Amino acid sequence: MITKTEAIRSLSPGAKFTNVHDVITWYSDDITQPSDSDVDSEIIRLQAEYDAQEYARNREAEYPSIEECVHAILDDQLDALQVKRQAVKAKYPKP
Repeated sequence: MITKTEAIRSLSPGAKFTNVHDVITWYSDDITQPSDSDVDSEIIRLQAEYDAQEYARNREAEYPSIEECVHAILDDQLDALQVKRQAVKAKYPKP
């Protein structure tokens, strides 16, 4: 779940503020504080972006580890490694 703080950081990089129980206190005089509707829209946008990458997170969790890749290279088993990678890609296709 994308937070209000993440949305504000996305909209106003470098801004100084605090967020305590969803009450924003703004300290950056040189950066305009985004409106609540702008923050809400950014939360929706960032959440959609995050959700769209679920397949990539799932793939990363199941891909062969670096250690497995090194062993496959050293043991001349790249074909077997590619088969494992293709199986993960088939299980979690790009949308």
